[in-house]
Amino acid sequence: MAIITINGRDLHFTLGQTILEVAREAEITIPTLCWLPKTGHNNVCRICVVAVAGADRLLPSCSTPAADGMVVETNSPEVRQARKSILSLIIADGRHDCFMRRLPEDRWPPYQVAAATRLHREHACSADGACQLQALAIEYKVPVKDLEPEPGDFPLDNFYPMITRDFSRCIQCGRCASVCSAIQVNDAIVPQFGRRAEKEHWWPAVDYSRCTHCGECLQVCPTGALTAKKAYGLSVKEDLLEKIRTTCPYCGVGCQQELVVKDGRIIRINGVEGAEPNRGSLCVKGRFGYDFIYSKERLTDPLIRREDGTFRTATWDEALDLIAEKFKKIIATSGPDALAGLSCSRSINEDSYQMQKLFRAVFKTNNIDNCART
Repeated sequence: MAIITINGRDLHFTLGQTILEVAREAEITIPTLCWLPKTGHNNVCRICVVAVAGADRLLPSCSTPAADGMVVETNSPEVRQARKSILSLIIADGRHDCFMRRLPEDRWPPYQVAAATRLHREHACSADGACQLQALAIEYKVPVKDLEPEPGDFPLDNFYPMITRDFSRCIQCGRCASVCSAIQVNDAIVPQFGRRAEKEHWWPAVDYSRCTHCGECLQVCPTGALTAKKAYGLSVKEDLLEKIRTTCPYCGVGCQQELVVKDGRIIRINGVEGAEPNRGSLCVKGRFGYDFIYSKERLTDPLIRREDGTFRTATWDEALDLIAEKFKKIIATSGPDALAGLSCSRSINEDSYQMQKLFRAVFKTNNIDNCART
């Protein structure tokens, strides 16, 4: 088996793996911003550069194949300085305001003033505390206050109800276009191409005639460029949030969700990466359709109709006993085929199974259907 040496460790690997893949398997940290293995997207941000013995320059580990006998350093002073310089360029090319909020306004340097004057900045960035760019800037001690902001304007796409796209926070990593094309197969975001200087006016603009508002792009964005509108203004450090895994209630597929909860209230929903059956993907209902939980019109108790047509609150035992009594009376009077059931396609598979079992095994009728069949 081939062997590569990374940071003095001899590691076995399979031919075809990249340096980054071998390092990840060995739990050696190499930072990334654009790399997205589930779509094959890489080689854009250059944050993952490493020093390879014999190479005349630093190489991106996400796209450089590992070779037998290769010697790699992932955290040398040269590598760290290169990453620090790259981060400085990325930050100066945008308008990232997370660093200024720790200072009083009279101490804001030009870069922070330029960031603060952007539209849609009355609240802290929703990615504050979870932003990969922010975390790397802190780790590599990038002197943000000394940065000179690059000139230029940035569009703000805030016209549609699910997602706000603030391109002044976009680092042009291309992740959003990658998942839209390779995972959701919508091709609603123009793919990224060319060198940075060649795409000065390129932004991941959305063709809304093709967009299904699934939010796949939102989940993979490494910064605060893409924000769920329902989460806007609810920024809070990740260690103060509760994360609960559950199953989406909208249909029988059984997609796995991660509810992000603050003070007992859902502020956003993510797909669970790698979990079956959805592997991190969600539809528009699964990701954004949770408002009904907090509706004042939501029924919390069974209701039984009085003789005058009004309703009264009942217990579950009382309601179920009444339903059973009515069903028994119909079967005794007209036979089991006088009953019919229709299972909702939004129910999970287990509920639909129990529904048909109730009708076939208990009521003794095959009059059971599902609205999805039509």
